[in-house]
Amino acid sequence: MDVFEKIKLTGLNMPFESAEDEISSRQLPDCAVDVDVLSTIFPMIQARLPNGQTIPLLKTMQTSVCEKDCHYCCFRSERDTPRASLSPDELASAVNRLTRAGIAKGLFLSSGVAGGGAHTQDRLIATAEILRQKYHYQEYIHLKIMPDAEKDQVLRAMQLADRVSINLEGPNETSLRRLAPHKSFLSELLGPLKMIEDIRQTESPHLVWNQRWPSSCTQFVVGAVGESDAQLLHTTVQLQQRFHITRAYYSKFSPVIRTPFENLPPASSLRQHRLYQAFFLLRDYHFDYEELAFDSGGNLNLEKDPKLVWAESHLYETPIEINTAEYTQLLKVPGIGSIGAKKILLARTYGIIRDVHTLQKMGITTARASKFILINGRRPPYQPGLLKISS
Repeated sequence: MDVFEKIKLTGLNMPFESAEDEISSRQLPDCAVDVDVLSTIFPMIQARLPNGQTIPLLKTMQTSVCEKDCHYCCFRSERDTPRASLSPDELASAVNRLTRAGIAKGLFLSSGVAGGGAHTQDRLIATAEILRQKYHYQEYIHLKIMPDAEKDQVLRAMQLADRVSINLEGPNETSLRRLAPHKSFLSELLGPLKMIEDIRQTESPHLVWNQRWPSSCTQFVVGAVGESDAQLLHTTVQLQQRFHITRAYYSKFSPVIRTPFENLPPASSLRQHRLYQAFFLLRDYHFDYEELAFDSGGNLNLEKDPKLVWAESHLYETPIEINTAEYTQLLKVPGIGSIGAKKILLARTYGIIRDVHTLQKMGITTARASKFILINGRRPPYQPGLLKISS
């Protein structure tokens, strides 16, 4: 099996590994300059990076051999499945060739745990070092931090990467024990996240490849073991506050044959969507966790987006005045995002906003916003039926 076949084998079987914001997932055909790359199909995603840039990102693994026995995973140790491993030299060389061929503009590198977390982390670091030092690689790298990674390894990974991440998988020890009975929530997973934040706070980034500490994120498996949305989002908030993660990924569970969870039902795509909506409210829209509405089981409303649920409870009887509301108040109105809120504030410096058409020209979705606002002291007309549309 040549190196590109190994990349294909490992990269096309990463169902629970979310990489950046995936705009599309595709297998890119040949467009390369050498014969080894021609006719190979690669595990590529079109990804939006934290800075907003969109790139073709190669998504692969150092090895799909794994000594862990996570109950949901296609690479669990007891599952009979084709495996592949790449040495740091061959993987770095392949990534360099794909980059020079114009196929890939970044690397998302994960791995199964083989020979222990520390040994596996060394191999991930070695691949990134070869790319940065031998090939003078200037593109985006997202490196996984392995369970049980040591602090000096975490530091070195942060010096080489643009983003680092470790998958918590569950929101607490109880959930993790059901998902991955051989992993420790506190020492193996939360421990490295704490190391990342400690390094940011105590070390200088002057040895980082671009002189900036990488962002950090985590991932949860949603819908396999009965965890609630409230648990997932509460843990997310704690991680944001304590460790300053910039992103949480919620990967809906999908059963894999020949695993202990093969007969469980798949999780809802809509549930995953609602979790992401709630996450962005918490991160970007100045919502507090306590403002999110959960049902008796601790889950979000699937019929309406969480921003609309909050607004119907808090703004219908007391709508906000567009001409006087603060930025954070505007953000809580359905149909008004950060760009729209800033446009409203700018327009107010020139005079009073007097009608709904002015808001529409700013790109405000007035069909959603009108129910919850006043324009110069008056509530604009609205069509109740339109508010049933979820987003």
